Amino acid sequence: MRPTLRRYRWSDLETVWSLHQICLAQVGLAPGDGVYYEDDFPRIGEVYLADRGEFLVGEMPGGRIVTMGGLRRVDDRSAEMCRLRVHPEFQRRGFGAQMALALEARAVELGYARLCGDTTLNQPAAMELYRRFGWREIRREERGGCTVIYGEKDLISAMSSLMQ
Repeated sequence: MRPTLRRYRWSDLETVWSLHQICLAQVGLAPGDGVYYEDDFPRIGEVYLADRGEFLVGEMPGGRIVTMGGLRRVDDRSAEMCRLRVHPEFQRRGFGAQMALALEARAVELGYARLCGDTTLNQPAAMELYRRFGWREIRREERGGCTVIYGEKDLISAMSSLMQ
C-alpha cells in the first residue's frame, strides 16, 4: 500500500520536522550541523507554496505521514527538489520514487525546465534514486564534515524522451 500524496498543511509542521530529524539521524547527520539549513521549516507556506513551489506529504491510511518532499523556486527556469524524506520504517518500498516523480511532474506543471538538488555521501539511497531518475552530478563540496553532492536534471530533455 502506497501513501496518498497531498499538499502540506500548517498542522503538519511538527510531523514533518520530526520526520526530517529522524531521517537525518539515520545517516549520521543532525539539524544545525552545518550541512543542512532548517530555517525553511517554520516558513514552508512562504518558502515553497507561495513562491511557485510545492511541498507534499505522503500519508498512510490512518493519517500517518511517512514521506515528504519539496520544490523550492531558484529562478524562473529552475527549482530545487529538497526535503525528500521517507521514514526508516517505510523505506525500500518505492515511496521515495513516488514522491520524486510527483515533484518532477509538479515542476513541469509549474513551468520549470531544470531541477537541482543535493545530497550527501551519507545518503546512498538518495544518490541511487537521483541516478536512476537521470540526474547528473555537477559538483561536490566538503561541508560540516560531509561530502555534499550537487546534481541537476534537465526536465525538457526528460519530457522529450518520455514522449518518443
